[in-house]
Amino acid sequence: MDGIVTEVAVGVKRGSDELLSGSVLSSPNSNMSGMVVTANGNDNKKFKGEDKMDGAPSRVLHIRKLPGEVTETEVIALGLPFGKVTNILMLKGKNQAFLELATEEAAITMVNYYSAVTPHLRNQPIYIQYSNHKELKTDNTLNQRAQAVLQAVTAVQTANTPLSGTTVSESAVTPAQSPVLRIIIDNMYYPVTLDVLHQIFSKFGAVLKIITFTKNNQFQALLQYGDPVNAQQAKLALDGQNIYNACCTLRIDFSKLVNLNVKYNNDKSRDYTRPDLPSGDGQPALDPAIAAAFAKETSLLAVPGALSPLAIPNAAAAAAAAAAGRVGMPGVSAGGNTVLLVSNLNEEMVTPQSLFTLFGVYGDVQRVKILYNKKDSALIQMADGNQSQLAMNHLNGQKMYGKIIRVTLSKHQTVQLPREGLDDQGLTKDFGNSPLHRFKKPGSKNFQNIFPPSATLHLSNIPPSVAEEDLRTLFANTGGTVKAFKFFQRDHKMALLQMATVEEAIQALIDLHNYNLGENHHLRVSFSKSTI
Repeated sequence: MDGIVTEVAVGVKRGSDELLSGSVLSSPNSNMSGMVVTANGNDNKKFKGEDKMDGAPSRVLHIRKLPGEVTETEVIALGLPFGKVTNILMLKGKNQAFLELATEEAAITMVNYYSAVTPHLRNQPIYIQYSNHKELKTDNTLNQRAQAVLQAVTAVQTANTPLSGTTVSESAVTPAQSPVLRIIIDNMYYPVTLDVLHQIFSKFGAVLKIITFTKNNQFQALLQYGDPVNAQQAKLALDGQNIYNACCTLRIDFSKLVNLNVKYNNDKSRDYTRPDLPSGDGQPALDPAIAAAFAKETSLLAVPGALSPLAIPNAAAAAAAAAAGRVGMPGVSAGGNTVLLVSNLNEEMVTPQSLFTLFGVYGDVQRVKILYNKKDSALIQMADGNQSQLAMNHLNGQKMYGKIIRVTLSKHQTVQLPREGLDDQGLTKDFGNSPLHRFKKPGSKNFQNIFPPSATLHLSNIPPSVAEEDLRTLFANTGGTVKAFKFFQRDHKMALLQMATVEEAIQALIDLHNYNLGENHHLRVSFSKSTI
């Protein structure tokens, strides 16, 4: 299985008895490694439920604080996203259960995931820990019902095991049963990121995996829940809603796929049950703390025509927080502070123009003021709260002119221009009418090409007369080392150029964005998600 976690919760309806019909049981599954029983009498004495919290990992998990009326199917569904469930023991008198998974690795993944996202059954939080038992030995004859549930679930699970090496498994079911939704965004005038989708769809249940892509010039996503019921609820509530005021409309269908096979955790795809996956572009995998923060469910309120976030609790969900300023009730202006305070600047080197160019990668900078009495600090006013969040999330902690800059939201609502006739030594500049704003045009492709600072730069608007050597020399003159260069095959107006470090790339972008290459061509420079 190449270490991929199988996630299939198809056909398991919580609290449903449909799986128990005779037709399901007519062909017993030969792969069953253990049958199921709801314990009574003697079993209750055998399993006292006194597992220690700090126990060593085991493929048997101890589940506590279960609601009284909870069914075997619901408990099994907790484990399904992480691998094959091989046995279950319900202690109904104690509101506890033991769940056995096929491997210890699957159990560890499950415990790690649910330590970040508290699991709920019937709106009640439950608690999961490793059991002292290394396997469950149960009496097969005592409870036919529990045995049948596990057998039916295992049959469904085996039938839907994904093919290794494929991006998404080819196994398909009737659309209404799928836990996977296909999402298309219409009228995408503002960026919609994977993390924004996670924030919105987590309202309806734990989101396990997301893959985003562009098809037919439209931003699309596949999103997988642990349970088809969650997918159904999300579709009913969100189909046709706008993410932002009067734009970014959600079009939602059930996917024919029942399982997504995610190989990388990055800005295009994520498996929330596997925070250890690599990012796939030479960068380290997601930091576990950030991965846990991404997985935290937050509350969103759906209102007609828009979605309004009530809480975005952790700054680690950077791009999701970026949406906070733009998401609101219809007719209400976008919230969020538009002014940023940038500190620890290199006061010998920094200028309003250099800040305008760098911060302009993430939004349309309106005004810049370097503070007269504290020239290592500046106020930067963006066009809206979404853009200030994006800039803060991407630029805080980056190096500019040799110093690590700090970016926070300012308490100021606007940047004041100096009084007329007052000379402030050129420390304040108004860029409101600049022709260099990247995001003035609604629906511009620039909205879909916002990436964190990276060593690789995307160059565009290159005239035919300019050769690779010219560009290499130009970028080397910014004080860095050009490591690699590649023209786009189909379009020599564009190229990728890789500097030795992210800091060198930031410097090159500041120096050379809008550089006049002749023939009325001004070079456009952005950060790229690609590597050469």
